[in-house]
Amino acid sequence: MARHVRKGDQVMVTSGSHKGSVGEVIRVIIQKDDPNSTKVVVKGVNLKVKHQKPTRINPQGSKFTKEAALHISKVSPVVDGKPVRVGFKIEKNGNKVRVARHAKKELGTLGTLYDASKNKK
Repeated sequence: MARHVRKGDQVMVTSGSHKGSVGEVIRVIIQKDDPNSTKVVVKGVNLKVKHQKPTRINPQGSKFTKEAALHISKVSPVVDGKPVRVGFKIEKNGNKVRVARHAKKELGTLGTLYDASKNKK
């Protein structure tokens, strides 16, 4: 299923405590048992502190920060500094393309749906 956000996109958080934060999508997490609970990890947003227990290798233990996942509905792609809604367009050559609704800019090609050269008569 096509998503409005992909890895490498610049996105803005639209709701929650990190509203207005902008970052790059590092990873998209799709859960097989529930595809409606898709999450994204955004660089520099939703940072959580992880505590690590002492081990033989690291007897002191440690704390480090890492990005936690956000639900995909809480982020939108950014075009010209503003969050945009995303539509999909099929070009004549069979490519499916993501398009920003208000800015009318292409956000990227998703792939080929059909081979246009085979459909010519």
